[in-house]
Amino acid sequence: MESAEERRPAAVLIGPPGSGKTTVGTLLAEHLGVGFRDTDADVEAVAGKSVSDVFVEDGEERFRELEAAAVRAALEEHDGVLSLGGGAILDAATQEALAGHRVVYLQVKLDQAVKRVGLGSARPLLVLNPRSQLRRLMEERRPIYERLARVTVTTDEREPADIVAEIEKGLG
Repeated sequence: MESAEERRPAAVLIGPPGSGKTTVGTLLAEHLGVGFRDTDADVEAVAGKSVSDVFVEDGEERFRELEAAAVRAALEEHDGVLSLGGGAILDAATQEALAGHRVVYLQVKLDQAVKRVGLGSARPLLVLNPRSQLRRLMEERRPIYERLARVTVTTDEREPADIVAEIEKGLG
């Protein structure tokens, strides 16, 4: 029987908002000659509206349900590079499902994340006092990201191509 790693995806990127999951993921997929998939985009396709609208209109709990389903489906179906929403790793079943996969934690310092995300952001969990909220989310999630990751790469002040090279080296 083949392991989860032998099946798919080529890499699963996790990390906080602003860590570079979409930018680095797209470039990594291109480099590996595989597709790129983002679970936030999958949630939006299923919900028929933006992640922000799901949060506002349906609540965080509904968003997390859709997100967990999107992650499960993507881990089963996608053989390319997969980017998970920053909070996807909070779900215990998702943490379990990630075991045996090539999980890459894109680490970013708060000031860099703030620059990349912007404080006038449409990110639902960062509406009130975005900098403070982002700091709290990053601190809360860091131990989970670290535990799940096979490879950890710092993205601060680095070119995406250098990050991709380090990921490829780390994944062997």
